[in-house]
Amino acid sequence: MRALGVNTWVWTSPLTDAALERIAPRVAGWGFDVLELPVENVGDWDPRRAQTLLDGLGLAACTVLVMGPGRELVATDPATRTATQDYLKRVVDAAATVGSTVVAGPAYASVGRAWRMSPSERAGLRAELTEALAPVVDHASAAGVRIAVEPLNRYETSVLNTVDQALEALADLPAEHCGLALDVYHMNIEERDVAAAIERAAGRVHHVQVCANDRGAPGADHLDWSRIVTALDKSGYSGPLVIESFTAENASIATAASVWRPLAASQDAIAVDGLSFLRSLPCSPPTSLPQKKGAAVD
Repeated sequence: MRALGVNTWVWTSPLTDAALERIAPRVAGWGFDVLELPVENVGDWDPRRAQTLLDGLGLAACTVLVMGPGRELVATDPATRTATQDYLKRVVDAAATVGSTVVAGPAYASVGRAWRMSPSERAGLRAELTEALAPVVDHASAAGVRIAVEPLNRYETSVLNTVDQALEALADLPAEHCGLALDVYHMNIEERDVAAAIERAAGRVHHVQVCANDRGAPGADHLDWSRIVTALDKSGYSGPLVIESFTAENASIATAASVWRPLAASQDAIAVDGLSFLRSLPCSPPTSLPQKKGAAVD
């Protein structure tokens, strides 16, 4: 059965050592396999301490990068690009230390930054992204970590919105080290057929995040989950499905994610109900948990 995970953003932001020590035992007790750890700023939490905690609970880790204001790889000045590359490399280092083999997120521009582009400008942006991401991908490859680039919906970026755009943008980067992070929330907005888009990404899907179409618990929605899971199987993706949602109690994250109302009876319910639903889906082929640093990756 496919491994299932949840992001700590369901309960808190930014993640700290103290918050992780509260959240992780509960997540493990509910029966999750993976805990997804956001690196909003390097140093918010200690990767070695986190590894010890998660190992003791039988949880694997995966990590997500955060493109806040001022983090840009494209359409920016050289100093900002270099600083963003340095941040991404340090996230890779944190991932390798905590035992995660993937760093996922919109590794191209700050969330919320959007502008109109002509076809020629967009083509130039693709080349710029390839050049800017290449040293980060090299650093990740050496650390046994893969970069998973996430397309976002049109309200959060104008750079990469669809699977096809992302595949084109990443075409010149090595597929084994740099692929896509698929988030069904964004896909529900941007893809005409979510399952078909997943199948087109075959061989390049490195991470998958799931939730309801309104960011609530997966299953409490109109999405065709059987087709989604079947498409993931066809694409060759054998990694975890990770529930990503957000707490409205933190003003900055609520604003960034446009969470203006409760998305379930409680934040715990997003995780617990989502886990129950995902476990009820038709079984996927047996898979292993995200592997530790130094292990072989698919």
